[in-house]
Amino acid sequence: MLLQTKTPPPELWHDKFAFAEALLRLRALYGFDGILISLHGQAEDWERRVRERRRGAEEDVVSWADGTRTIFPHDDLPRPVPAERPFVPAIAGFDPGSVPERLDFIPVSQGLHYAIDPDHPYDILDLVIEKSGGRYSVHGEVTSPFDYFLDLFGFSGGFLALVEEPDRSKEILARFADGVARIAREQAERGVDAIKISSPFAGAGFISPGFYREFVLPFERRVAAAIREKGIFAYTHICGAVGDRLEMIAETGVSGIECLDPPPLGNVELEDALSRVGDTLFIKGNIDPVNTLLFGTPEIIRADALRRLSAGAGHGGYILSTACSIAPGTPRAHVALLAPLAEEFGGTVGSQRPPNQTL
Repeated sequence: MLLQTKTPPPELWHDKFAFAEALLRLRALYGFDGILISLHGQAEDWERRVRERRRGAEEDVVSWADGTRTIFPHDDLPRPVPAERPFVPAIAGFDPGSVPERLDFIPVSQGLHYAIDPDHPYDILDLVIEKSGGRYSVHGEVTSPFDYFLDLFGFSGGFLALVEEPDRSKEILARFADGVARIAREQAERGVDAIKISSPFAGAGFISPGFYREFVLPFERRVAAAIREKGIFAYTHICGAVGDRLEMIAETGVSGIECLDPPPLGNVELEDALSRVGDTLFIKGNIDPVNTLLFGTPEIIRADALRRLSAGAGHGGYILSTACSIAPGTPRAHVALLAPLAEEFGGTVGSQRPPNQTL
């Protein structure tokens, strides 16, 4: 986003107008038929909170009025630098009731850890929906309750808590699930077409299938239900190796799944995933963003995309896309190949809903 739009990093991440314009420019640049609004709640007064800003060749550094700093690389996510080492609570004795009903911050896992402006929580959604004029699918995003849990206790403390205090962990996860469901309902009421549940730490690289069933599935199910109750689609973004939990992801009640990373990044072969859950879920992704899209030739990318379109043709719920995020250095021309291929060879398959798929 930064490299292709040339938007100054602090503006991209904190200014709602700059972020909206970048999203719309990228959609037009690549011919995508949808826009994902991955951050919301940008503060109206963010520039007034800047004490000092230092611009560099590779990164900008902003010092804030509260004594914290943020490093803004020109080709990566921001890196918050707190004024002092943040307090990380222990699970033992932690009161689940202390988790607020309204989650008023963006977790560190999403790249930023800023407070959501309570008076302008969804301005960015309104901006993009208005500017897109109903011509494109506009999606909101919420973060899995499991991410908030890890954000609170840290990765080491959070994973240990699941073993040492499973019941208390579930109480806390339930509180986070209620908060995320509230955000999802509020985004749905602003008019988005679908909502993505970002769940990057629920893959096999972090937790076992048994722990997924116990500590992720029930709480993402609450969020998915809240989205479906508003009459729009929910889908899950889950990274890495997920071949051992595809059916469990379907049990959360979502209508679709991304990224389905193929080997060697993950362990999902598209044909296998389609045979197992393709009649229940729509599937988005599976193009290797590194070995195919970044390092591949146009001929390799074309052949790879056509293979996946062919595999998805019999199921009616496949969306051609990269698996996980596009690598920053990927040539623009490589990404621009995808939409024309989908248009030419996707036919009407992409508009058919799998027979068992429900909101």
